[in-house]
Amino acid sequence: MMIDFQLKSTENRRTEQFKPTEDIGFGKLRTDHMFLMDYKDGQWVEPRVVPYGPLTMPPGAMALHYGQSIFEGAKAYKHTDGEIHTFRLNMNAARMNHSGSVVCMPSIDEQMQIDAIHALIDVDRLWFPEQEDACLYVRPFVFATEDHISVRSSKKYTFCVLLSPSGAYYKDGNNKAIRLLVSEQYHRAVSGGTGSAKASGNYCASLKASETAQTYGASQVLYLDSTNEFIEEAGAMNHYHVRKDGTVIIPEFTDTILKSITSQSILSLSKQLGFEVKQETIKIKDFITDVKSGDIIEAGGFGTAAVVSPVGSYIFENNDVITVGNGNVGKYTLAMYTLLTDIQMGRQQGPDGWVKLVERKI
Repeated sequence: MMIDFQLKSTENRRTEQFKPTEDIGFGKLRTDHMFLMDYKDGQWVEPRVVPYGPLTMPPGAMALHYGQSIFEGAKAYKHTDGEIHTFRLNMNAARMNHSGSVVCMPSIDEQMQIDAIHALIDVDRLWFPEQEDACLYVRPFVFATEDHISVRSSKKYTFCVLLSPSGAYYKDGNNKAIRLLVSEQYHRAVSGGTGSAKASGNYCASLKASETAQTYGASQVLYLDSTNEFIEEAGAMNHYHVRKDGTVIIPEFTDTILKSITSQSILSLSKQLGFEVKQETIKIKDFITDVKSGDIIEAGGFGTAAVVSPVGSYIFENNDVITVGNGNVGKYTLAMYTLLTDIQMGRQQGPDGWVKLVERKI
């Protein structure tokens, strides 16, 4: 289904290419417009691109009371030809609908989601930051808007897309090794819950754990399952480690792990990378033993924001620390980061259909 949208442009729309003279950070900035579409009477209606600004909703909007809200995260990149391209938006669109099904929200036609994002990028393409490692971060989200305070799923929703001109996710760049706190106190999800969905409440529930990690000098938490036996996720990323034979291991996807599009991409690129990438169930005690013995030489996380985020060490709640390899970024991590970002930015050819041109229509 192709989308036919209305455009209401702001009077102060950018007329020159955005060329920042300093680091713009990640997720701080907004472009001039946003995409909106409403769900009512069983269908999505009124697709429109409007000036970026406050959203109007009643105090009784069900998202505010029962957390019926989901979101996605994607990136658009400028290639050497000067054109903007998106990366695997069909995967984001499918995952959005999976998340919606988990929290009882209506699906949105996948092509309609992609068209909405491309339309908004086209309108605000001059906001792409002309800066090294820059992107347009894309944030589609859906939230319940019905003015009703009984506990049930809403009958009205809003789909919104905003864009954030962004630089590297981490202040020191994406390729500096970070530390994770291995926590037995905090758990991201339990089986039968919303762990496989990109539900807003999952991230709210992680804030306390993240703040605790920082008191240990860690960037994020390595979450274990509810039994504290198996490795699950690395903060908001899928975890990975590399064995000394060069095999990359990612935890098997379960209903408590969000399927990272970056993880799925790396799995698909195993042949092009030249080393094996596979999934296994990983016991934390085996992981610790193998790090200490040197059988595990690299580790990190896969996610949209940082792409590949290397982990140099793990700290435990008793303040013990283990270091992976030499604590720095390893060659396998660098190879995965380089290949994936080269594909995203058009420097290398990736599988058919992964990269899509944002056509000039406005």
